[in-house]
Amino acid sequence: MSTDARINNEPGFVLHTYPFKETSVVAEIFTRGHGRVALIARGARRPASALRGLMQPFTPLLLSWFGKAELKTLHAAEWQGGLVVPQGRALMCGFYLNELLLRLLARGDAHEVLYDRYVDTLDQLAGESTIDFERILRRFEKSLLSEIGYGATFDVDAESGVAIDPNARYVFQPERGATRAAGQPGCPVSGRTLLDLAEDRFDRPATLAEAKMLMRALINHTLGTKPLYTRQLLRELTDLNP
Repeated sequence: MSTDARINNEPGFVLHTYPFKETSVVAEIFTRGHGRVALIARGARRPASALRGLMQPFTPLLLSWFGKAELKTLHAAEWQGGLVVPQGRALMCGFYLNELLLRLLARGDAHEVLYDRYVDTLDQLAGESTIDFERILRRFEKSLLSEIGYGATFDVDAESGVAIDPNARYVFQPERGATRAAGQPGCPVSGRTLLDLAEDRFDRPATLAEAKMLMRALINHTLGTKPLYTRQLLRELTDLNP
């Protein structure tokens, strides 16, 4: 974890905030060079505070802070611009991404490639039609798991070591991978879907449907028992179900 006393003008996004004392908030931030950082934004809940309107998700910021403890102090925040905030269902998808990052990223670990993918994904969500949301989410989930060390191998049989057969059926186990052994616990999936996942292709409806179930199983395995709030909310409020 970084022990830098002062950081200046670091690109970042607010993932979540919660009240701190009478007038302040703690903002969980995803930054490009320092990963997830928790910052105290002093006075941000005051009506006249310049920080009040900036401590919002999906707002590109340049952030400056100081402190060596895990909970650091925000010194300045500046709107960077250049990104359209997602709306409607796309906005809910954005909150889903934020919750994934909040739950899966350790504080202080830089993930520059993932940060760039996050910015690109927000831009896609703001500009795409509803039918593309599933593809966008699956690609981000796959990138996130790979970045934090939980990436899966989709194109090789975990038991035999041979290439996946597109015409065969498999069972995918999070800690092992894909095998053709019938009757074993795991997520059932076609060989074609596994190969599509390996090559980042989501054009087939069957691939989208099976990839949703498989990525959900991998994420649930990584998260543990506590469910994702935004996933439940999307299930209740829309017909989009990450």
